Amino acid sequence: VIPPPVIHIESYGEDSVSFSLKMTTNIKVSGYVVNIYWTFDTHRQEKRTLVVEGEKSIQKVANLTAHTPYEISAWAKTELGDSPLSFVHVVTSGTRPASPSLKAKAINQTAVECSWTGPRNVVYGIFYATSFLELYRSPHNSTTSAHNMTVLVQRDEQYLFLV
Repeated sequence: VIPPPVIHIESYGEDSVSFSLKMTTNIKVSGYVVNIYWTFDTHRQEKRTLVVEGEKSIQKVANLTAHTPYEISAWAKTELGDSPLSFVHVVTSGTRPASPSLKAKAINQTAVECSWTGPRNVVYGIFYATSFLELYRSPHNSTTSAHNMTVLVQRDEQYLFLV
């Protein structure tokens, strides 16, 4: 039986988490697959995937958001197959930034100008869909460090927007 890997949070800050990965077995490990999950605005679960080579590893994940809960899951790739998943949870320190204030204005039947307020020198994600279900499961999206973006949409549809 292949045991799940041990994920140990080494440290965390406002915008990063460092963790170690190891196995408590003599089975040869070729690497790990790690997923970092967080929820965006209670509507959309985001995920970042890392593929880590080697048996033991310390990883640092940067560009995270302050005071946000993250779930880290990992499984090991071994000579006998993949291990079961293991999970840890961590909340980054600091104060979570205020949500941006979004304004969306139709320019014409296929373009919407989105603008918002918020801090500089950060990356914003713009998510849009024609239903809450689509907004949660598979929205259209784009990123920018600006405070506005023109989004192209289908004519004769109503859209929901998040930034």
